[in-house]
Amino acid sequence: MKDLDFATIDYDRKKRCGVSEVIYGAGKTADQISTIAAELLKNGEKTVLVTRMNEEKAKTVLRDMTALNVAADYDPISEACVIGEYKEASGIGKIAIVTAGTSDQKVAKEAAMTAKAFGNEVIEINDVGVAGLHRLMNRIDEIREASVVIAIAGMEGALASVIGGLVKAPVIAVPTSVGYGANFEGLSALLSMINSCASGVSVVNIDNGFGAAYQASLINHICEQEQ
Repeated sequence: MKDLDFATIDYDRKKRCGVSEVIYGAGKTADQISTIAAELLKNGEKTVLVTRMNEEKAKTVLRDMTALNVAADYDPISEACVIGEYKEASGIGKIAIVTAGTSDQKVAKEAAMTAKAFGNEVIEINDVGVAGLHRLMNRIDEIREASVVIAIAGMEGALASVIGGLVKAPVIAVPTSVGYGANFEGLSALLSMINSCASGVSVVNIDNGFGAAYQASLINHICEQEQ
């Protein structure tokens, strides 16, 4: 570990958990993010993921990384950034990231950036919610190819249960804060997903695309090690 006064960097997290430390950008200054990233890179980390970093902070961080001659890929939709190089895709299969609607894109992109940064091949399937079930069925063969499915939905959150009844892979449900008043900023979708009658569904917190992709990546790579 290293104490930077404002942060204590955990160099051993990859050995313990399989994934190196991730920088949560919200609440940190751009200079703090750049300093932490530089320390991780200096210690031998080749891929540093930053989540929830707004565009204003990103401008400074990207400038700092350019000065260090380090590549950085920032996605303004998800506000996620991969500093350094993407890991080569491995694992036993693909991670399918499936959204109910276009309004769920912010969460989906965060999941996609995270999964790719952790070395997974990703299938992104958008706008196939249960309001038009035929759209989901048109893509179900692609979804069934995945080793893990991340189902992202707001409103009543029904997508995860439907997918859970159609695939043999584990389904990680992500409720989003998309919806009208009674959606309660994602609470109704969260409760619907927790109460899913599909047995293979697990649930992460509201809008937590990062957490879903982290879990999906662990599943994808643990299975690879066990084979």
